[in-house]
Amino acid sequence: MSTKNTLIALGMGIALCAFSIPGFGQKDSSVVAEIGGHKVTKDELAEKEAGKLLQAKYKYYLAEKDALDQLIADQLLEMQAKKESVSVDELLERHVSIHVQEPTEDQLRFYYEGVQTDEPYDTARSHIIDTVRQLRMKKAREAYLAELRAEYGVVVELDQPSAHVEVANNPRLGPEDAPVQIVEFADYECPYCQKANDYIARVRDQFPNQVSLVYKDFPLPMHPFAAKAAQAARCAGVQGKFWEYHDALFQTKRLQPSDLKKQALALKLDPTLFDKCFDGGEQYAPVKKDAQEAQRLGLQGTPSFFINGHFMSGDIGYTKLLETVVQELAAVNTAKKQSAALVPSKDAAKK
Repeated sequence: MSTKNTLIALGMGIALCAFSIPGFGQKDSSVVAEIGGHKVTKDELAEKEAGKLLQAKYKYYLAEKDALDQLIADQLLEMQAKKESVSVDELLERHVSIHVQEPTEDQLRFYYEGVQTDEPYDTARSHIIDTVRQLRMKKAREAYLAELRAEYGVVVELDQPSAHVEVANNPRLGPEDAPVQIVEFADYECPYCQKANDYIARVRDQFPNQVSLVYKDFPLPMHPFAAKAAQAARCAGVQGKFWEYHDALFQTKRLQPSDLKKQALALKLDPTLFDKCFDGGEQYAPVKKDAQEAQRLGLQGTPSFFINGHFMSGDIGYTKLLETVVQELAAVNTAKKQSAALVPSKDAAKK
């Protein structure tokens, strides 16, 4: 190599090194603006403008996660196909299609009865068969991919959007120091919240000392009885029975003012104290405060969850809720192990 080329190569190497050294010739990536000497960071922007950013981040996260799941699935199938010396189609035939059973005539007729159509059964039958096959194939494929993810030890590190939520004065079910904290913004008149209440109860049954639930009110404008129901539950909380009343509202779905008072009697609350609290609007302010926080965060519906600060929204289902809790528990345990590894033992300290 000539001296000239050597100097060029050396110069390029120094330039590349400069780009690879943190802080060398680079701006602080966490700073997004500077106002009169004050540096505005991404964290500050996310906290102060959460209402404008959280939903957009969540939509992008969902799209990104879908794309990542597809990428993981494709690579797992290719890796396993190579391992078994077959094509991906042959692999799916061997491990998925073989487990998909043809629907029986009774099952087809049952499905037909549940579909709103003017077509006679004989005409619709072939379409129903195709639909049922596709559903069963999808379910079998997902089950097989779940096996492959476990076998290959897939770890997803895609960050969910998060935000800080105040929980100090809200009803809590479970230990305050639980490693996983679910904060739920909900509405007693919301059918998805009614379902979510069952999902959360099942998760807490599995992890009673590791998962806590903090409840926050977000009565939606289109639900005429939700705000008064929220106040009634908090009035029950004054007498130490918030969670019993909360569960009863989701189970009975009876939210008329007269029903709210009947429920207080059913739980053996002091009727005079309850009526004074409820009729006097004594719990209006804390319900309004929760709703204002929901608006500040940009929440657009219920239920909305913050699981260890990570945002999720809508009818996420029991499986997704359980999966998220398990992931959070694993992350907390990993962090504890890493922290313990950094702390020298007493014997090591003596040396």
